[in-house]
Amino acid sequence: MDFSNGDRVTTDATGRALFVAPLNPGVISAALSGHPGRIYTTILSPLEASSPSIEISAAPRVASLSDRFELAGRAFCGDADANKVTMAGLPALVLASSPTSLVVLPPTELDPGDASVVVTCNKQDSPPFVIRFVELTLEANSSPLAPGDHRALTVRVRGTTAKVALEAHNLAPDIAELTGGNPARMSSSGGADNTAQFSLIGKQHGSFVVSIRLLPTQSAPRP
Repeated sequence: MDFSNGDRVTTDATGRALFVAPLNPGVISAALSGHPGRIYTTILSPLEASSPSIEISAAPRVASLSDRFELAGRAFCGDADANKVTMAGLPALVLASSPTSLVVLPPTELDPGDASVVVTCNKQDSPPFVIRFVELTLEANSSPLAPGDHRALTVRVRGTTAKVALEAHNLAPDIAELTGGNPARMSSSGGADNTAQFSLIGKQHGSFVVSIRLLPTQSAPRP
């Protein structure tokens, strides 16, 4: 990984890398060798990032059980492994961290619904807060498409009766067209049978590949 200030780091077996941020506040970017594009982030001063106790300033109201999400705050540990995040008492995996941000993957044993979340760093605990976790299930006829075929893709949401925003990515655009563009976005129906339906139109013979994700929303955490 190459940084705009000239630093270069190598990821470990988990795909993570530990590096020391520059002393001067401002914007820094990084790029993975052999991959196009750059990722930008802002370096804060130590005063802006520090706090006598762990503070959570923003968290998702709803998060997917199968996808990472971000927590914003202050006084997190810069080393990802030095942070402990529990959800309903179960340990989550911290994928990346800085003193003001954590990227977290929910534990595989977690059930859909509300879960109390606590962040621990340097023997300090954050106040507990609640995130509602949902399970997304894609239901579709997976047989190969033919030109002109219309195929419905139903996304079933478990864990909430509220409407949630979903995004579909067509990963085989040469095989099929995703109605509504690529990516396509829509809200689920809400209610006991909480679903959303996307549709594909075949362009040529072949198997389609579509990924579905929950659109992230950040707000002040709810106790």
